[in-house]
Amino acid sequence: MDRMTGGWISGFIGVLIFSGSLPATRVAVMDFDPVFLTVARAAIAGLLGLALLLMFREKRPARGDLASLAIVAFGVVVGFPLLTALALKHVTSAHSIVFIGLLPLATAIFAVLRGGERPRPAFWLFSCLGSALVAGFALSQGVSASPVGDLLMLAAVVVCGLGYAEGAKLSRRLGGWQVISWALVMSLPVMLAVAVGTMPPSLTGIGGPAWAGLAYVSLFSMLIGFIFWYRGLALGGIAAVGQLQLLQPFFGLALAASLLGEQVSGVMLVVTVGVVLCVAGARKFAK
Repeated sequence: MDRMTGGWISGFIGVLIFSGSLPATRVAVMDFDPVFLTVARAAIAGLLGLALLLMFREKRPARGDLASLAIVAFGVVVGFPLLTALALKHVTSAHSIVFIGLLPLATAIFAVLRGGERPRPAFWLFSCLGSALVAGFALSQGVSASPVGDLLMLAAVVVCGLGYAEGAKLSRRLGGWQVISWALVMSLPVMLAVAVGTMPPSLTGIGGPAWAGLAYVSLFSMLIGFIFWYRGLALGGIAAVGQLQLLQPFFGLALAASLLGEQVSGVMLVVTVGVVLCVAGARKFAK
């Protein structure tokens, strides 16, 4: 298997894992405070990341890598989880998925600004077309809008795109699981302290679905998904593999429909085919 193919397969697995993040978050914030959910998931994943680093006796990152790790922590450990958790207090997970359609474009832009990649003009055409298809489809579902929720989701997309691009660039030197583990460990002291301070006074009222949501976003969304995702971006190219995120809304909408009972149009299959074609086109012209 060549390097590019391996990157796309790994990236696809990462997208599948991330697709459950917003539905799981939506379920969790029904019983957990958004701030507590954010810091708790980061603290749990951080403890697991620390265990992995100690188990494999990984060397500490160089001083020059600390700033990049801080950007990763800001973007994907704190920024995106907190902003989406707050947004999901105002909008449904189906509505929030509209904005995930913009994430591949944001990742590609930061791939140019931070990763030094230079995709061909045709790449941007396919990337913008794919983003438009995803956003147009999701908006066609007739979801209700909330200005506060929309602004929070837009901010979440920007910081997440930055965190993805920065982490992928760093993964070329440190390795994918090492990058997310170190970013989690860097933020662990603060996350633990805030988690203790914001912990609900009583856990008796927390339902099983909320606990399941917390477990998913802590283990899969915050750690395992990034192991595959950063590896995929590093091997296949940040801008190119990042276009796989165009498929994430459709996986997420399917989960929202099956698990949360949120309505999803049957047109999804047709639009998904169009998105797949856009992903293929973007891949062809990424370099």
